[in-house]
Amino acid sequence: MPVAVRHIVHDVDKAIAFYTGALGFTLDIRPAPGFAHLARCDLHLLVNQPGAGGAGQALGAAGTPAPGGWNPIQIAVENLEATVASLRSAGHCFRSDIVQGNGGKQILIDDPSGNPVELFEPPKR
Repeated sequence: MPVAVRHIVHDVDKAIAFYTGALGFTLDIRPAPGFAHLARCDLHLLVNQPGAGGAGQALGAAGTPAPGGWNPIQIAVENLEATVASLRSAGHCFRSDIVQGNGGKQILIDDPSGNPVELFEPPKR
């Protein structure tokens, strides 16, 4: 069974449009209005609206799952500057500017519900 990441989103339709249109995911299944399963290479992304299915239900003292946070998924891109320019021109929101580190360049973009996605360009070899 593949490993998957789950994001809680306000609107599954907007999440599908963002991840498929802006970041190259494909929609694998949409069995219910409040849930979808998307994929990009080996990354499986499950998106849930609060209250939809088991993953969107209240978790006792832990509360109800909500969008946002600081645990991004990472997507590698070949040309970060060009990718960012294209996404900015399409009106997408970023949490930061591009930063350079020892392992490459990165930037955080928010999905429509405020969940972070790290776009990463590894160093050229």
